[in-house]
Amino acid sequence: MRLSNVLATALAGLLITGAPCSLHADAYHAKPKLVVVLVIDQFRGDYLDRYRDDFKTANGFNLFLKRGAYFTDCYYDYANTMTAPGHSTVGTGAYTNGHGISLNEWWDLKRSTTHPVSSVEDERYAIVGDPDSKDVGASPRNQLASTIGDEVVLASRGQSKLFGISMKDRAAILTSGHASNGAFWLDHTSGRFVTSTYWSAQLPAWAEAFNNSDRRDQALHEANVKPGHFYDEVGKSPASVSYLLDFAKSLVAGEQMGRHDVTDVLTISISSTDILGHAIGPDAPEQRAMIDAIDVDLNGFFTWLDKHVDGGMGNVWVAVTGDHGVAPLPAVGAKLGMPAVVFDVKNLIAELDTRLNKRFSPGKQKSYLFPSELPYLEIDPRAFAQTKVTEAEAEQAVADMLPEALEATLPPEPAGISQTRLPPRPLLRHVYTRLQMAASQVPDTEEGKLILHSYSPNGGWYVMLSPGMYEMAAGHGTTHFTSYSYDRHVPLAFFGSGFVPGIYHDRVAPVDLAATFASMLRVNQPSAAVGHVLTQAIRPEPVAVSERTHQKAAGQ
Repeated sequence: MRLSNVLATALAGLLITGAPCSLHADAYHAKPKLVVVLVIDQFRGDYLDRYRDDFKTANGFNLFLKRGAYFTDCYYDYANTMTAPGHSTVGTGAYTNGHGISLNEWWDLKRSTTHPVSSVEDERYAIVGDPDSKDVGASPRNQLASTIGDEVVLASRGQSKLFGISMKDRAAILTSGHASNGAFWLDHTSGRFVTSTYWSAQLPAWAEAFNNSDRRDQALHEANVKPGHFYDEVGKSPASVSYLLDFAKSLVAGEQMGRHDVTDVLTISISSTDILGHAIGPDAPEQRAMIDAIDVDLNGFFTWLDKHVDGGMGNVWVAVTGDHGVAPLPAVGAKLGMPAVVFDVKNLIAELDTRLNKRFSPGKQKSYLFPSELPYLEIDPRAFAQTKVTEAEAEQAVADMLPEALEATLPPEPAGISQTRLPPRPLLRHVYTRLQMAASQVPDTEEGKLILHSYSPNGGWYVMLSPGMYEMAAGHGTTHFTSYSYDRHVPLAFFGSGFVPGIYHDRVAPVDLAATFASMLRVNQPSAAVGHVLTQAIRPEPVAVSERTHQKAAGQ
């Protein structure tokens, strides 16, 4: 066949099938080349607007605020606002009742009778990357749903690369998923990046080279701390942010991310805001300085990506969100007139044990409750074994006793009429048993929906408590774990060629991230996904040539 005939045939084919759309995106044809899911820990939803005037870089937060689709009102629709469930929710597009991750750790007597099992702990594997590490191996075994990254890998039949990195193991693992090529996190003592034998028996050469460089010493120097407590000391300094993102650059270059014939996915979790925020609260100038430093470091990272991904940032899609919000320091909230107060969980558990012994084992001193992470109180079923008390009876007993037990741990209220404002007192608004949650026997209210989304079979017997607003367990600093909006509010923003830049005030949720990317990449939504596709922020795709011709012929 002559060349002219070949060209004519090819042109006719284009007219029939339609020319490829420049904005058409799918994991099979590498449009985009790279998807980045960025999660910033304890990054409350008001931060981007609160500190907006601080952001001077073009490719830091302004990448989303000025050139991306920014949703101001993004709230988690569950009540267990913690790190592990947050990262799992972002990755899977599901809530705890879909992905199974309820806490950072919980008691599982089938796996350990000496300590609570972490959300990613897996004793079947070993730590790789630090021969001195004493930690147990890790994997996504507890995550009961696929992630958006998993679905991209499945759609490309394993050709797409998927990696997750963070200072925290749970953040690196749960956001990226089961089919990742690797998840990397920090050994807390040394600051080396490690993984587990779930992924590989040894670190990739590029990761080993990073660990053996002088980069850790540089981070220690920048943070002005001594070796030995890298995670805690460097982690609360902006030096940890640039350290993590430099590792991300080594990963992208070493694995040639964004240079394949399919879409690659990278999840990055910045933990520094959480490590610092617990100690000083959301209103401290040091936290503001941390956020400003993240802006500068993100600018450097995305500027670097522009030069190392085929097609630059025009071929990269990025989403940014947080794993949970945070409450103000109790002293700050109380000073401003809010009923911010702390209660002592250890004393509460001791009081409950006293009451449970009086009812079920008079004269004895059994421990009926495990040391627990709020908002759950975990019950030790072994304590009830000889009394033949059922789970339903045990959980209901704890639920009934909780309000009076809490009151018994507090000093008595002063008598008479006070001439000054009295300090607030802790209260329990509601208590739900595990069996009630499992059977959906909760009030048909907005809070009831949040509670149902928080259910997990993990942890055995437990009750879930709902304290008053701005209440938290006694301790230094502040925390998060409630169903209140300040713990559920996080940012959600997208950047990339497929999105219409602008500020959107729709009420959305972090589960929408995975659903939106799945739709735009033409892959299945994650296995338990419940999010909505954010069509209002998706750029319309041009109609293909053949479709326009057909519409014209039909008189449309």
